[in-house]
Amino acid sequence: MLSEPRSGRLAAWGNALLAGLVSPDDAVLAIVGEDAVHRVEGLPGESAPVGLTLALGRLRALGVTGLRVALPAPGHPLGLSGPPEFNARALEAEEAVICHGGALGLVPEVYEAGPDGDVHVEVVWHCLPVREAPPADVPSLGEAERELAEALREATEVLTRLDVAGSGPVAEAAIDAYRARAERGQELLAPGYPGRAVRVLELAQRVGVLISVAYENGHGGAVSASEMAARAEVLRPVERTARRAQVAAYNSVVEERERRMR
Repeated sequence: MLSEPRSGRLAAWGNALLAGLVSPDDAVLAIVGEDAVHRVEGLPGESAPVGLTLALGRLRALGVTGLRVALPAPGHPLGLSGPPEFNARALEAEEAVICHGGALGLVPEVYEAGPDGDVHVEVVWHCLPVREAPPADVPSLGEAERELAEALREATEVLTRLDVAGSGPVAEAAIDAYRARAERGQELLAPGYPGRAVRVLELAQRVGVLISVAYENGHGGAVSASEMAARAEVLRPVERTARRAQVAAYNSVVEERERRMR
């Protein structure tokens, strides 16, 4: 939850590009981020992997008008609409991008390449057919914001009760990472997204920080197996809420466009 999903960057900046708000070069630079290179494999009309600039242009030509995010987890096909083959691949990657208007989806596969000491990350997006249907379990921005407020209170209470809220180097590093992201504010999303989407995404990441602290900062006050299981049981729905909110934020531009067209 601390790291921004690659599918989120692709959807956000791809939507900004499709709306004419950013240049192809700026969009690709933001999507790639700290990775070395991104390519798209399986794109209709292409026999070999192509770069992001060509791929985004081809998707537009194929009728794609927007990009949605899916962040599925076992037992929770969040943002997916089928078919089973695509869902399985997205679940393995724990993320995917759904192309609205083109019946296509993109699932990232991440590779590390290079010698020791100079390892770089390459990403191949596998383009596959998807079913054009409402995505699973995606709330509206308003619903996500309300759910997150409650989830944040629950996560804070659990951390306090388990004595893991404010001590240890892992907790400090997690909070520092969150604060660094929060200070960047509007950079959380691409141009064209409403302020509410930025606020929801920022809050979802804040909840993610607290969950990471709970899971990673040792056993805290949970000194027995039953107490550790209880901690996981309480935090699981909080984590689900934060993932749903992330998807709602990334998808908000497409959802709003659809509402205006009805």
